[in-house]
Amino acid sequence: MSKKTVSHLHLQGLKTRLTMQGGLGMLGGVKAIVIGLVGVLAGSCLAAEEAWTMFRGPRGDGSVVSRELPLHWSETNNVRWKTAIPDSGWSTPVVMEGRIWLTSATHDGHLFSAYCVEAETGRILHTLPLFRCDAPEPLGNNVNGYASPSPAIESGRVYVNFGSYGTACLDAASGEVLWKREDLTCRHYRGPGSSMLLYRNLLILTFDGVDQQYLIALDTRTGKTVWRTDRVIEWKDLDANGKPKREGDFRKGFATPIVIEVNGRQQMISPASTALFAYAPEDGRELWRVTHTSHTSVVSPIYANGLVVVATGLGVPEMIGVRPDGRGDVTASHVAWRVSGKDVPLTASPVAYGGLGYMVSDYGALTCFEIASGKAVWRQMVGGNYQASLLCSGDRIYCFGVSGKTTVLRAGRRTFEMLADNRLKTGFMASPAVVANDLILRSKTHLYRIGER
Repeated sequence: MSKKTVSHLHLQGLKTRLTMQGGLGMLGGVKAIVIGLVGVLAGSCLAAEEAWTMFRGPRGDGSVVSRELPLHWSETNNVRWKTAIPDSGWSTPVVMEGRIWLTSATHDGHLFSAYCVEAETGRILHTLPLFRCDAPEPLGNNVNGYASPSPAIESGRVYVNFGSYGTACLDAASGEVLWKREDLTCRHYRGPGSSMLLYRNLLILTFDGVDQQYLIALDTRTGKTVWRTDRVIEWKDLDANGKPKREGDFRKGFATPIVIEVNGRQQMISPASTALFAYAPEDGRELWRVTHTSHTSVVSPIYANGLVVVATGLGVPEMIGVRPDGRGDVTASHVAWRVSGKDVPLTASPVAYGGLGYMVSDYGALTCFEIASGKAVWRQMVGGNYQASLLCSGDRIYCFGVSGKTTVLRAGRRTFEMLADNRLKTGFMASPAVVANDLILRSKTHLYRIGER
């Protein structure tokens, strides 16, 4: 762990101890100490990520506290370490307390494992086979895999999920299995994809299969079910015999929810096939919904400038902006704008910065748009194909390509400004993680720690 990270963690620890000792009212007597410590650290330590706790980071939106992420790298430049990861997985690594966790599965879907990597050295600390399946479902495509859902982590515990193949809680230090669930079922048809969400003492999972679609919250300590909510969707995909077309493929979803605060209350925003839902994360109650005609949702939403922004999926892909203060079916009343067309991403989730959104299509069309209106500000072809979600560090936007190319651009309204064009040997399906001021990148074959030297 770097000196910068240690200093930042020390400051956060001091703040936590002060709060626990006497609440905010006690801080007055030690205010000068904290301010003095901040002043000492400011010259040597800008803000940095302490932990990358879940898919798209602790805020779930791809935003990064650090403004010192590396700008340039290659296989021979600014690679602190590179570690081969066995088998296959598109899950995002999670990072906490000097350890990186990620999941992997054999290409045939028979064995599902978790790996723990030392953040400082890249050394694999734990290799943990967790689940076996004698007859896994065929993937049905050449894009997804069996280890796409990302882990989630909190102090002392890491949670891994392989969809219907199993969910487990592990001791983050020893790798000991604390609990397992293998009874959470659905027919994935094209493989699992939705990542988990940690909310207070709940681990929330999404199962959008072709046969059933539901969200379920587990007690993080015991793994027991706290609540389950079945999605209520009026399907319009029945054939002449009254059966779902393509075995229910139009009902499949891969998206990961986020939690936002609206008027002092928490909402969990959860995309699904043909609808966008908001639920109360504490008990799973549906709050509102927006219906649409797209299917196979993959892109996770962002929340910026008072709007939930999300790409709806395949079929008739749209990017929509929704005001999240309604109740019930708000399709006709709370959709602020809709934008459709081939530039709307099917896979990579967008980012927001300074009132502008940035999205990259699967075929490499990068668009800057106004969050308030959805109106395109500029468009630039950056080349290649894109599956990994975008990352925003200050006014820098990072786009990670399937071929191993990473384009770094400056956020701004005037025009596209490329800052760097970096390349690694194998490309990215997994979205990035960040620790301190370094990037943790998972390629198709290796895990990299990228940092300025």
